[in-house]
Amino acid sequence: MPVDHYDIIVIGTGPGGATLAQRLAPTGKKILLLERGDYLPRSQKNWDAKTVFQDGEYQAKEDWYDKSGKLFHPGLHYFVGGNSKVYGSALLRLRERDFGAISHEDGNSPAWPLSYTDYAPYYDEAEKLFHVHGQSDEDPTEPPRNPFPYPPVTHAPKIAALHEQLGSQGLHPFHLPLGILLDEKNGRPTPTSICIKCDAFDGFPCLLNGKADSQVICVDPTLAAHPNVTLLTNACAERLLTDASGKTVTGVETRLNGATEIFTADIVVAACGALSSALLLLRSANAAHPAGLANASGQLGRNYMRHNQSVLMALSRQRNDTIFQKTLALADWYFGADDYRYPLGLVQMCAATHAAQIRGEVLPAWAEFLPNMPFEEMANHATDFWLSSEDLPLPGDRIRYDGNKIVLDHTDTNMNAHRHLRKKLQAALGQSASNLYFSMDIPLSGTSHQAGTARFGTDPRSSVLDLNCKTHELDNLYLADASFFPSIGAVNPTLTIIANAMRVADHLKDRLA
Repeated sequence: MPVDHYDIIVIGTGPGGATLAQRLAPTGKKILLLERGDYLPRSQKNWDAKTVFQDGEYQAKEDWYDKSGKLFHPGLHYFVGGNSKVYGSALLRLRERDFGAISHEDGNSPAWPLSYTDYAPYYDEAEKLFHVHGQSDEDPTEPPRNPFPYPPVTHAPKIAALHEQLGSQGLHPFHLPLGILLDEKNGRPTPTSICIKCDAFDGFPCLLNGKADSQVICVDPTLAAHPNVTLLTNACAERLLTDASGKTVTGVETRLNGATEIFTADIVVAACGALSSALLLLRSANAAHPAGLANASGQLGRNYMRHNQSVLMALSRQRNDTIFQKTLALADWYFGADDYRYPLGLVQMCAATHAAQIRGEVLPAWAEFLPNMPFEEMANHATDFWLSSEDLPLPGDRIRYDGNKIVLDHTDTNMNAHRHLRKKLQAALGQSASNLYFSMDIPLSGTSHQAGTARFGTDPRSSVLDLNCKTHELDNLYLADASFFPSIGAVNPTLTIIANAMRVADHLKDRLA
């Protein structure tokens, strides 16, 4: 057996790969974690809005193209912890109805081959592991559940007033479930709390490691407690090698410190993110798999979903000095409204607004060229909301190679629903002092909610993975990110990725026993 042979190789240390490794580590099996990036440097720049949002300091330096050939830079982050290093820590469960078929104005969202009941116990464990703070029984669309493991994050006074104002309209605002290493007393972080409820949250790396990201929660504790787990950083998996039959992965060809090394394992798990995992399998094409590994169905890389997303910035005459405002969400229109019978989606608050974010993300591109734009003053009067609506899986929405170029094809769906969601929110906010709104749709480069490029199912003709997220065509290749999603609902996908990784890990425990 080669020296570099492992029981399991996990490619990627985001929420899926890191959670799976953490859950398998106590088995004593020899596990190798491959991460193409390094640890994200901890410095004061982590909290600088210009560094993060205008300079894109932590974003992958890659050139991708849309279906029309237009160049863009994907919002990917290659670090230990993956995209969770900069995520907003909103960890919500898919609604129970999301697991069934749902009709939308532009088509149907397909049913999952498993139900909410299959995932409920794993959601419980995922929330405990990732320190999810929340309050049950506030949201009428929330699926049946046990109480949250941690209390909700306290609203700041202005957000508490907004909560009350929305509730007075018959709406049901709820405390946004957040994965955060926070202890509070009287609404303030205690002296021993890691999170200090600062104004650098959404999109920022946490200088204090106060976010419950996969590096902090899974990777570092696992390495400290389990010597059978090895992490290699700056180790980019270039290709997966197979035997002549194409039924078994025999090696992971890896670029490590400028050289090529091949690592082998009994089981290989790709957890690079839905887009990057699909690209890895596509560039691993060989004689047995000419269209890419596990792609006899032709579905690999297809059915890409990203959520329809936009930011709504409400400007008020009154100053908003709230430091930490990402504590409130609204799902009353998740499955429709009196004036629109199709699902609309989810509203959640963004963290504190920064002038550099307004310049770089919220206002139309032409606005930044206007003289003397008062970005700082606008930030002082802004309250921001993040809107998500369901994006339908289409075979033509795909990640692919065109020669050496990476192309991401995508066609918008359900945009009427998303625009209507924005109008409903504005109408609800209109009763407050807010009287001016700016909004911006998140462009194709916003890849934070990527899903669906290798859907799971029981029929190998229409799916890439089986119900255990093993590829139909290769006996020892699994995926453990959002690739498997048949549909995406309208909530952030991270908690479902974590829960599913736990489920797959339990299957692997049985297989390796």
